[in-house]
Amino acid sequence: MTPYLQRFAAGLILAGGFAVPATGISAAAANDDGRAPAAFDAPEADEALSGGQATSTRTPNRNAFSHSSANLPFAKELNFKVGNGFFRRLWVTAPASTQAADGLGPLYNARACQRCHLKDGRGHPPAGNHPEDDAVSMFLRLSIPPRTDGERALLASGRAAVIPEPTYGGQLQDFAIAGIRAEGRMEITYAEEPVALGDGTVVSLRRPTYRVVDPQYGPLHPDTLLSPRVAPPMIGLGLLELVPEAAIVADADPDDANGDGISGRAQRVWDVTADRLALGRFGWKAGNPTVDQQSQGAFAGDMGLSTPLFPDGAGECTDAQADCRAAPNGNSPQYEDLEVPTKVATMVLFYARNLAVPARRGVDDPRVLAGKELFHGAGCASCHRPRFVTGDDPAQPHLSNQTIRPFTDLLLHDMGPGLADGRPEGRADGREWRTAPLWGIGLTERVSGHTQFLHDGRARSLLEAILWHGGEAQAARDAVAALDADRRADLIRFLESL
Repeated sequence: MTPYLQRFAAGLILAGGFAVPATGISAAAANDDGRAPAAFDAPEADEALSGGQATSTRTPNRNAFSHSSANLPFAKELNFKVGNGFFRRLWVTAPASTQAADGLGPLYNARACQRCHLKDGRGHPPAGNHPEDDAVSMFLRLSIPPRTDGERALLASGRAAVIPEPTYGGQLQDFAIAGIRAEGRMEITYAEEPVALGDGTVVSLRRPTYRVVDPQYGPLHPDTLLSPRVAPPMIGLGLLELVPEAAIVADADPDDANGDGISGRAQRVWDVTADRLALGRFGWKAGNPTVDQQSQGAFAGDMGLSTPLFPDGAGECTDAQADCRAAPNGNSPQYEDLEVPTKVATMVLFYARNLAVPARRGVDDPRVLAGKELFHGAGCASCHRPRFVTGDDPAQPHLSNQTIRPFTDLLLHDMGPGLADGRPEGRADGREWRTAPLWGIGLTERVSGHTQFLHDGRARSLLEAILWHGGEAQAARDAVAALDADRRADLIRFLESL
């Protein structure tokens, strides 16, 4: 460990060992299609271990998403804790007396990773518009349709996933350092829409509308596309990264050749490190191929910090924002002329890869098992694939060859007009979203203090989230809506066990 990291790590207390689950699922079960079990009258072998032997078996309290992989070697635990420290660090304006923590902004959405991923959990929309509440943990993505042959060629090559808004860039930054104007504010209005279920129950869904108010650098381009995003949970990222690409792509059926109404597509995005197109896995539209690129992109875009992959010290400042680009930065020759040097980025990457998935609860509860059968019977598992087996990575043996239960296929699916943002990203069109992993979803309220789901937090319950599904998920949504109250409750109890 370098002296820089040693100084930061000073005073951190090493915790004791972690409980390690004893076994994984049988080889026979691991080699099926990862979906329907043979029977629903009892739990599958080791079904509670959603992350395989990396699953955290600690008490599922508010810190349930903040534990390291249970089988992480003891010698690596300090790396995890140092990475956590950087994840929680509050960055400050440059220049500052602490060169290892300055360089924030000049424009930004949050001062720390933890500010959006509080307790490593799910973000949420603001309780009200500014000044009633600041939208920390949620922001607006911005882009415009291509205008020139050059821009169209850039998108076709995959080197860019979107064309940023010319003045405001790829996302709206609602905070700025002293002397710099924040770009503007996100404003949300909701309209309540009643939906009648098959047994006569009426559920009210809230439909959001988004706009940018008080733009400080002139009007946005008239064709600007907006897409709201809440911070997703951090758990299990290293395991998802190790799912073999072939296993993911094998599920893709872009032309619905089997006629089941499900036509998942693989996202392809630019891998900055490899300098080539790669399978997208992370983000609401699978816009990043690796945990490292996702993490460093957040440092750069959300906090305005220069990193090894994104060394521009001005972050999201565009050429139209001269004061922003001229502001002091925290780049230091002592730290590679970066604000987030390689050692820091690597520690945060280690932390992000090793945030453990918590063990499930009540897998043998008869009502949970009944809900599981309904989940499969409705067709939910067609996209929310229950099971994968991770590949072999000699650098991460504890995450390798694990049978995991993320309940995602990591593919893009048309979710219908209700959830459409109308904003293409890479190969994803304006109606497509990556299937969100469901593991840990039942602990959302315990960890994050709310039950707001989907990419923009519009759903205030799991049932509302289901009822927003359309497109390829319409049949599954309708099957759930047709259930009586008792069977709906069983389905929700199953989801809450994840």
